[in-house]
Parts: sequence; C-alpha cells; structure tokens
Amino acid sequence: MQIYFDNAATSHPKPYCVVQAVKRALTEANANPGRSGHRAAIEAGRIVLDCRERLATLLGAGDAMRVVHCFNCTDALNLAIKGSLHVGDHVVATCLEHNSVLRVLYALAQRGRITLTLVSPGPDGFVDPEDVRSALTPATALIVCTHASNVTGAIQPVAAIGQVAKAAGVRYLIDGAQALGGMPVDVKALGCDLYAFPGHKSLLGPQGTGGLYIAPGIRLNPLREGGTGTDSHSLLQPETLPERYESGTVNLPGIAGLAAGCEYVASRLSQIMMQERELTQALYEGLNAMEGVTLYSPAQEAGRAGIVCFNVGDLPSAQAADALARRDIAVRGGLHCAPEAHRFLGTLRRGAVRASIGHANTFEEVERFLQAVRALL
Repeated sequence: MQIYFDNAATSHPKPYCVVQAVKRALTEANANPGRSGHRAAIEAGRIVLDCRERLATLLGAGDAMRVVHCFNCTDALNLAIKGSLHVGDHVVATCLEHNSVLRVLYALAQRGRITLTLVSPGPDGFVDPEDVRSALTPATALIVCTHASNVTGAIQPVAAIGQVAKAAGVRYLIDGAQALGGMPVDVKALGCDLYAFPGHKSLLGPQGTGGLYIAPGIRLNPLREGGTGTDSHSLLQPETLPERYESGTVNLPGIAGLAAGCEYVASRLSQIMMQERELTQALYEGLNAMEGVTLYSPAQEAGRAGIVCFNVGDLPSAQAADALARRDIAVRGGLHCAPEAHRFLGTLRRGAVRASIGHANTFEEVERFLQAVRALL
C-alpha cells in the first residue's frame, strides 16, 4: 500500500464526506447558484454560502461576505497582489515565497510597474520582522509573507510582521497555503489585510478551490469582470462583496467538497494538529539520527508545519524521490516552485526531498519511510 507523504502539494486521501458532498452537488444541486429561483439553484446557493461561512469561522473573519471564492490559492494571490498595486509602488516580500507570489511580483517588476525587495530569513529559517521594517520605503504599498514555508515548513512570525505593516500603514498579504486547516488562524490577530488559501491542502477539499479573505476597508481592483447574478441592469462590475470578485459560474462541486472538508477539519482540528506534529517530529528525529542525511527544516517542533525537507547523501533530490516512489512512497523532490528558498538553502542545483504529513498518516508509515531512506543510504 502506498505511503503518501506529499500532502503539502495536495492532501490525500480525502475524507469520505468530501467525496459524498461533491457527488450530491452534481446530482441534487446541479444548477447555477445565485442565478435562478428554482429549487436546485437555491440549494446550490445555500452550499456556496455554507462553505463561505465555514471558511470565515476557520479564519476568524467574522463577516463571511469578506471571504471570496477563488479558483485556487494562486488565483487568490493574483487577485490580492494585482488588485492592490499601482505603477510606482514598492513591494516587500521574502525569499521563502512560492512562485505563485514571486512570478506575479517579478512580472510586474520586469514591466517596470513596481519595485521589489526580497527579505532573506536568518540562519534558523525564520524572517526577522525588523528586517521587513528596514526594507520599507515611502513607496512601499504591500508586504507579502508566507505563513509557513512550503519548502522547510518554517512557520513565520506573521503576527509580528503584521504589527510592522500596521505601524507603517502598509497593506499586508499572507499566503496561507501551508497553514489554514493545519493550524489555528485568526486573521484579526495576525493583523493582515488579505489572507489567501487553497482548498485542496489542509482543508481537505478538491483541487480547483481556494479563497481570499479581504479585511474591512480594503478595496481591490477585480482581475475579471462579468456576470454575477446581481445588479444585472448595470454594465459596471458591482461594488458589493463577494460578487465584485466572483464573476462567472463558481466551482459548485468543488465548493461543496470544500465545505465538507472545512466541517471535518473544524470538528477535529486539535486532534489533527497533535497527530501531524507528533508524526512530523518522529520523521525529523529519525532522519536526523541518520549519518548522511542533511536536514533543512527547523529543529524546533513548534516552529514547523507538517513538512520535513532533506537530502540523502550526494543523491540529486529527484533521483532520491524516484527511488522512494519505486518503493511506493510518494514524496516530492526538486525546487517545490520556490527557487529563492532553495537559493537561500544552497540547494538550487540539486533541490531537496520534501516529505509532508497529513491527517491520515500513521507512525507505522513513518517507520517504513525511515527504513526506505536507510536503504537508500
């Protein structure tokens, strides 16, 4: 039986309730939400609202209308970044960001629309909020920081960076791709204006789902305009949330599955967190005890999401990942769409192997995985 340690890419397996919710949406509520008044359309609208409310609860958002459904986390980040910036703006981000942030920012910088400063973490893998403060200029309009690195799992001091942003009056975006659903999140306590997240990772929903929290007082330029089912007499995009940012038919089956995933996670978040933390620690300690394994994730258990990043001997990471795949163990080698993080780690040429724990993994799987790595050594 396969050992699946690639949950940082997509969680697996999905809970049965998620699969059933997708099926029900396709069979019992297969209509356009918010577009018609018949039974199926009303039920579809109820599903979309239910998911929005569950997400708002997990985010500590208060007003569910400030949670916008997006196609995925990348879509949410594009909306947050492009919708915030104007020509001449300066952006501060970190070297740990995923390409879903970096490529957006570098494209804008290459076109001469913005200037960009990347802040490096310290030797421990954590960004110093004072380094973020030092990078600010009078033109800084946005700070972007990952909640937890998708390469090392290092949980960043996002609340402290939020205080820096607030003191400077700068808009603040957090990429929660590796956080929401795997740890408590309170957007108000974090001090962020925007929080982007995927549905298919720790929230246990289907691919093609995700969203963006938009704080009160924050207005974004929409990425797309079109039909919303509201203000149909007007040729202008509506100003009201969430319709302003949700043009076109939403992914109803995916959202239905995401709502079920949110319910599943919310009912057992403490249990999931404890299990994933203990398994990740066992994985880290087992690898750390092996001569010839190089670890890149933080040693402190509390500062790490369910990710352990490492290399085996002198093997290229892709070769090590392939060797584990032949033993029916799913991990991810390479650069993990985060080249600057690997440049910081010194692994830009060979990449690294990432093992990421999920809600369904076990200690037996961790031991089998460690045996397989010993065999590679």
